[in-house]
Amino acid sequence: MITRIIDRNFANMRLDRFLRQAFPNEPLSTFFAILRKKKVRVNGIRAKAMQILHDGDTVDIYENFKSVSENNEVPVKKSWGSSPEFADRQFVKENLVFALEKEDFVILDKPSGIASQPGTGTRKGESLVEMLWQWGKDQQLNFKPTLAHRLDADTSGLIIAALYGDSLRDLTRMLREHAIQKTYTALIKGNLKKDEGTIDISLKRTDSKSGSKMKTEEKDGKRSITHYTVQQHLNGYDLVKVRLETGRMHQIRAHFASIGHPLLGDTRYGDFALNRNFKKEFGIKRLFLHSTRLEFEWKGKRIAVDSPLPKELRETVKAVKKNKTPSF
Repeated sequence: MITRIIDRNFANMRLDRFLRQAFPNEPLSTFFAILRKKKVRVNGIRAKAMQILHDGDTVDIYENFKSVSENNEVPVKKSWGSSPEFADRQFVKENLVFALEKEDFVILDKPSGIASQPGTGTRKGESLVEMLWQWGKDQQLNFKPTLAHRLDADTSGLIIAALYGDSLRDLTRMLREHAIQKTYTALIKGNLKKDEGTIDISLKRTDSKSGSKMKTEEKDGKRSITHYTVQQHLNGYDLVKVRLETGRMHQIRAHFASIGHPLLGDTRYGDFALNRNFKKEFGIKRLFLHSTRLEFEWKGKRIAVDSPLPKELRETVKAVKKNKTPSF
């Protein structure tokens, strides 16, 4: 018999998923067999695959796995690895900015130009999550910090990362249930007719060699809702506060472009001629979109974190205010 005590990294996880993670060297057929034959008990009671585990639960497995040694130990999975390091420590020091540190999670203030995850076009060790892993390794955490959501590489601002398995599951559930309020600030082309409004347009993801993109699609698209409030009417532009009700990829960018008010500096959905003129006139070299506020309840307490506009965006707003002639 094999016995495991559930800690918080496996709490709130389904039994079948726990088995897969706890015994990564065993084939799936083994788990299907022992569950079907009722060879797994939780706190002494026969358990089912979809049963949710809790911190402190005792899982007894009446089977001998090949990956378990004679002394009933599972080979430790080296989640942190050895060398090379995940990211250069100087790069981490310069680019990993903490807006809030809690026991269960951290909120980071991501710079523009940093990708959330490794991928094509991103140098090894220069994504946000790789920097976070390096920090976690240096802090000797027993769980790889994991982003609960993402921001586009060109978007700056606040993003949440979990420091334990149970907090990751709670945060992703809250995001799915829209219990985390995300607010952004954007500069858009033109002046909106209403100072407040909602964009309720379905979006569908399309993939091509040039990259993924969201298109407005009434039939097959997923319902997407964006609320906005105009903060300042500028000469030919609007500075808007945006609150997401749903969290689709590129939602803000695709929504405002679909109503004829693309974001400044948007190279995928924007007005390319305007972006070129705007860059020449005001010097901005990035997307004008910043995650300015995250707000949610956590263990009975209200968490609210704000991030001011980065210096280059503040200077752009000042320059646009002084300009008397719009660039389109």
